[in-house]
Amino acid sequence: MTAPLLEREGAQALLVAEAARAHAGTGRLVLLRGATGTGRTAALERATAQAAALGLRVLSVRCSPEDRAAPFSSVRHLLCGIPEFTDSEPSGTGERDTAARLWRTLYTYAEQAPLCVAVDDVHLADPLSHRWFTEAARRVDALPLLLLATERSQYDIAPHPAGLTHTLPPSLVRTLTLHPLGEAAATRLVRDELPSATPQFIADCVRAGAGSPLLLRALLEDLREAPGTRLPESSAALYPGAYPAAVSWWLDSAGKETAEVARALAGIELAAIPADLADPAVLLAAASGTDPARVTGWLTAMTRLGPLRPDDRGRPRWAHPLLRDAVLAGWPAERRLAAGRAAAGEMLRRGDPVEAVARQLLAVTALGEPWALRTLRDAAAVAVREARPADAVRYLRRALDEPLPDALRQRLLTELGSLEYSGSTAPGGIPRLTEALRLPAGSQDRVRTALALGTALADRGEVQPAVRLLHRVAGGLAGHPELARTVQAAVALLSDQDQTVRAEAYRALSDTADRSPSLVGTAGAALLVRYAATAGTSSAREAMGRIRELLTGPADPLAEPFLLGTAAAVAQWADELDEAEALVERGLDGQRPGYLHPMAAALRNVRLDVTAARGDHQRILAEHAARSGPDPHGSESAGPGPESASHGPELPWRGAESARRGSEYVQRGPESAQHGPESARRGSEYVQRGPDNADAHAVLALVATGRLGRARRLVDSRLLREAVESWELNRFLYARGVLRSAEGDLPGALHDFLESGRRQSARTVHSPVVTPWRSAAAACQLALGNRPEALALATEELRLARVWDTPRTVGRALRALGRATGGPEGLQLTTEAVELLRSAPDGNELAAALLDLGIQLLAGGDRPRARAALREAAAHAERLGALHLRTQAADALRETGARRAPSPHTGADSLTAGERRVADLAAQGRTNTEIAELLGLARRTVETHLTSTYRKLGVRGRGELGVGLKGEDIPT
Repeated sequence: MTAPLLEREGAQALLVAEAARAHAGTGRLVLLRGATGTGRTAALERATAQAAALGLRVLSVRCSPEDRAAPFSSVRHLLCGIPEFTDSEPSGTGERDTAARLWRTLYTYAEQAPLCVAVDDVHLADPLSHRWFTEAARRVDALPLLLLATERSQYDIAPHPAGLTHTLPPSLVRTLTLHPLGEAAATRLVRDELPSATPQFIADCVRAGAGSPLLLRALLEDLREAPGTRLPESSAALYPGAYPAAVSWWLDSAGKETAEVARALAGIELAAIPADLADPAVLLAAASGTDPARVTGWLTAMTRLGPLRPDDRGRPRWAHPLLRDAVLAGWPAERRLAAGRAAAGEMLRRGDPVEAVARQLLAVTALGEPWALRTLRDAAAVAVREARPADAVRYLRRALDEPLPDALRQRLLTELGSLEYSGSTAPGGIPRLTEALRLPAGSQDRVRTALALGTALADRGEVQPAVRLLHRVAGGLAGHPELARTVQAAVALLSDQDQTVRAEAYRALSDTADRSPSLVGTAGAALLVRYAATAGTSSAREAMGRIRELLTGPADPLAEPFLLGTAAAVAQWADELDEAEALVERGLDGQRPGYLHPMAAALRNVRLDVTAARGDHQRILAEHAARSGPDPHGSESAGPGPESASHGPELPWRGAESARRGSEYVQRGPESAQHGPESARRGSEYVQRGPDNADAHAVLALVATGRLGRARRLVDSRLLREAVESWELNRFLYARGVLRSAEGDLPGALHDFLESGRRQSARTVHSPVVTPWRSAAAACQLALGNRPEALALATEELRLARVWDTPRTVGRALRALGRATGGPEGLQLTTEAVELLRSAPDGNELAAALLDLGIQLLAGGDRPRARAALREAAAHAERLGALHLRTQAADALRETGARRAPSPHTGADSLTAGERRVADLAAQGRTNTEIAELLGLARRTVETHLTSTYRKLGVRGRGELGVGLKGEDIPT
């Protein structure tokens, strides 16, 4: 053997010394022990060569399990090396006589010259030979005979018989254990064989070698011709396959029971089990049909030797994926299936979490067991509830492998298709939903599938196919009027994405309601109320009265989400924000997790609208960032670019409804170039992200909070060329107009507002409760010097607002008309707007109206009232975080002569109790000494309090304290 024996120098020195001792006439047994693959045979061969070099004659034998049936087989093979040995004996000779004769033969040969007897793998010797070698070891100390033996010493599942030295006194034996290769020695071996290998490649080879010279050299043999740049994880990539062959031999030498446990460890998903729940030894024992105590010992031993390594949670795993794959190779599929079934069954019996059991089932094929299907479905339900759609998809896909009746397969396909569509950038769930709709199912299940498929199709911009699909399903619902009403409501709701389909859907719904109101149901009636509200033909009082009446009536289970979502939208427009929120939560609670539903996204959109109505900009931006990811240019998200966008309608783990693909192009404006990338991937299974309601609200919130750069990046990331016509696109155009106006691009802003209005009007959406585009356009026209156009827009806005008649809509319209009118009449209109908006939701509208009022008062020369209005506007804006409005108010305040605008950290309300007591006494004319004596304070403390009070109130001394404490401005 020419290869170096790394880390075996001590063994070689001992063997040389013992050979010299035998040469001098005193023999001994030297036993080399070690696990499989640690190089026992190589060390023995090197030792016999050195013994021969020292003048010892050598007899050697390699024991084999094939010879165990023949008595004294190993001894006979050994003595065949003696020329005088004849393997014949009288018939009827007993075991004792045979053993004595064989010993005499060896004794005689050893007396002639020093002798080295080498027995490799003595643990495989037949029982009589094994006993003979033990007895020989008792006698070698009187002979020039060195007895060398190697013995496998490794913890296996099946206990070993007693070793060679079990009955020998320690003085007769020198035992040397060959340990696994250390990392340094293994690294050196790889580097010597593959000089150009990278450090990472070398480290992977060392791990795959698992401290075994046998496995490592076999691996290097496979890699020598084509090392590559990365160690494969599959043994199929190795040629000529020395490594998997070595692993197979290593397993076979450990015995059938150990090999079964080793393969079970490779095949069972222990990594998927929480470390504190399942004992790996118990699962492996159940999977392999072995003793858990022995499995525990084996795991410990293999971890110490190197083939196993604990993961980050302390669970055992194979040292490298290539080693795991080689262990699995050759394991029959039926055994792997049986092991997975047994492990999962054991976990279920122990009461482990359902998902841990399901992860075991993912690794095996269909079991055909009812408990397996039940476990996978339960695990999917848990994953859906915990907002982990990817896990739910895995469980449901695996559940479909089990034998299923058509009705159950139909339900699983519907849920799986919903999850796949909502959780993917490509609508791969549509084929699942289509398949589900083709399977036989009950009417309710069929409707649920149709709703999911219709939602997905409409989300892709295919509204007309979605509506045709729902009409076909409705045609087969004779005898199920409640389900037909549900489908009719879905048609009306989904038609919002297409103005032509929308007009037809609501015309049909209205005609049906006129002929036979019972045929539209409560959900259909609510949708008609919403339609009237947006068309500008109903007041808020009338709409809410009708909605509340509908809510008290019975509702069909599948139709109830339509009723609740529609009612929530109307309540939000009517400024009944608490009621709207309650309806949203009730509607979302009633949704079946994991199923696409047309109203799910609508409910979330209403919740978002309520948040915006309250002026909670930070919450809007936080939710948008959670859905879209962080803005790469800032700490707060303005939304992702097209490449990172999510798609599809929203399920519980998603934000507001994603935008849709289409072909219509929205021009950018008369004097502005189109922003953002112009190209998008296309294909039947890809949906390029366009703008949605959440994007629109995020743009408005970013503008309100003064982050125009981030708002611009968000706007530019949405490809309007690819956006299908919808109310969400119209709202986004309005938001883009607000951004352009803030940026100073008034022509571009005016174009966006008018385009948004044109599109809304084409959909018969005239009321400003949805988008107040006329007010915004009027402001642009006024700024561009087009007062008549501004007056016309503002007047029409007020007319429609008075039809709906809520403080928010009317107040906003009054403010717009007040600005357009100007003069005393305009001031009166703006003052009316402010008073009306004080009873509206606490959003930005009041701050904006106060700002306009202050500016108009300042233009009229009434500085004190202007300062009061502007201060209130600034304080209100800052409390809401509306930095853009606050900055405008602060600029206007400076024109009135005020030195600073109030903030949460200034003003009389910001004073501490101690500061207020000191300030009140100082305002009464008390000196600092008097104040100190009256309050029991040090004079220095009084001075500190007064300095802080002057700063917070914005006053220069005692003479201005009285005015400052009343919250009034200090005259200049």
